[in-house]
Amino acid sequence: MGETAGENVLAAERFEEHRSHLRAVAYRMLGSLSEADDALQEAWLRVGRADTSGVENLAGWLTTVVARVCLNLLRTRERQREESLDVHVDARVADAVVGPASGRDPEEEAELADSVGVALLVVLDTLGPAERLAFVLHDMFAVPFDEIGPMLERSPAAVRQLASRARRRVKGASPLPESDLARRYRVVDAFLAATRGGNFDALVALLHPDVVLHADKAVIPTPEPVVVRGAHTVAKGAMAATGRAAFTGVALVDGTVGLAMAPRGRLSVVLVFAFTDGLITGIDVIAEPERLGRLEIAVLDN
Repeated sequence: MGETAGENVLAAERFEEHRSHLRAVAYRMLGSLSEADDALQEAWLRVGRADTSGVENLAGWLTTVVARVCLNLLRTRERQREESLDVHVDARVADAVVGPASGRDPEEEAELADSVGVALLVVLDTLGPAERLAFVLHDMFAVPFDEIGPMLERSPAAVRQLASRARRRVKGASPLPESDLARRYRVVDAFLAATRGGNFDALVALLHPDVVLHADKAVIPTPEPVVVRGAHTVAKGAMAATGRAAFTGVALVDGTVGLAMAPRGRLSVVLVFAFTDGLITGIDVIAEPERLGRLEIAVLDN
């Protein structure tokens, strides 16, 4: 009895040693810092109750424990989405207007989202729990398929297929030439940087004088869609969204370069751009769930 208790104490101490890694796994699995920390707390409790005397690779075992907790949370989330679509939509619109409602430090959450990649978090959020687990553990943390299989009750070959399907969703494709895609990326990335930094003049320099912005009814929300014309007016509107820009990243949107806003890893707003001679001539701001659901979001290699 005493020996088992000692092993549990050691496991808890080792858990703290690996907390940074385990938190990284949980965050990529869940896309939310608050949910990741909740998952770690649940995993820590499980470790405290478990007999770890026969565990040879404690770091790998701890990763498995955290992954299983996250998998359960993802499955619960999926059921809740199916049962409470209206609630999910309302929360998504609220995120778009006022930013993420998290008890954690929003700056830390924004830094994490930026380091992982907002577009990647958006794509991961569209995957089923099994695909997400297979991709995150194998492609991002090099966990072998034969270790992932038991978590999903599938063969290593089946898990390999899950990861492969997820990988295709993550990467996406574009019909545009690489040079054109690269030019658009530079402009959109500069647009995001200027918005985050509150650099009005830099933002105006990226916009055509006659730029037109269309925002659907869910963006504000308003009774009717909003239309804004002119570089200075559009830039002023962008300056008002500086805080929300922290949870926004460049993404491949239907094969071209756009911006995706995803507080807590859930897609809430997308900006699609039109270009002429290297300047932005049009911006379509999309927040209506039905429209967002029709968009194909992927990670843009740059």
